[in-house]
Amino acid sequence: MTDVIDGLVDIAPGSRLDAIRAQRSEARKHAQASYTSLFEPKDLGGVSADERHAIAAFVAGLHGEPKTDAYYTAKLPAALRTAIATEVTAAKTKGPYGHFPKGPLSVEDAPGPTWRVSDAGRTALGPRLTAAFEHTHMLVFHPRDASAASLQSLLDAGWSTDDIVTVSQLVSFLSYQIRVVAGLGVLASTL
Repeated sequence: MTDVIDGLVDIAPGSRLDAIRAQRSEARKHAQASYTSLFEPKDLGGVSADERHAIAAFVAGLHGEPKTDAYYTAKLPAALRTAIATEVTAAKTKGPYGHFPKGPLSVEDAPGPTWRVSDAGRTALGPRLTAAFEHTHMLVFHPRDASAASLQSLLDAGWSTDDIVTVSQLVSFLSYQIRVVAGLGVLASTL
């Protein structure tokens, strides 16, 4: 099995960085297993391979991690790559934003913009990816604002409950993978 994180960071077998990753063999193994279950499952269910890669490319674009972005973007048709790049440019922001329930954490409340896919993007992406990208943006930049009401647009766009779980797992996994790739990239530059 090829390790995607090793590939993204250009970790050569037997290198110092390979040895460092080997010290966390279970984390390495489970990260690859998560990738395989999300991007190469035996049954895609209601989320197509293109939808999975489009969501991954969007998350990577929002985080600004070029290697991960290029990896997932390369797996998509040209027209979809262009639409995603356009929406990423419009959607990038700082964060996280949102509001905690009233209590001690309320001091960390931070208002921020709510992003919506452009009209041109809606046409290019279709209703399912439009809803998925808006949900993704909320999870990346407004995680505190997730609610049952925020999921309704996904259901309205044709995503099933199982599909919504998969979309959310993709966003979560990519956020993890991107941080690992970025951290290993910094470590590689010091070795």
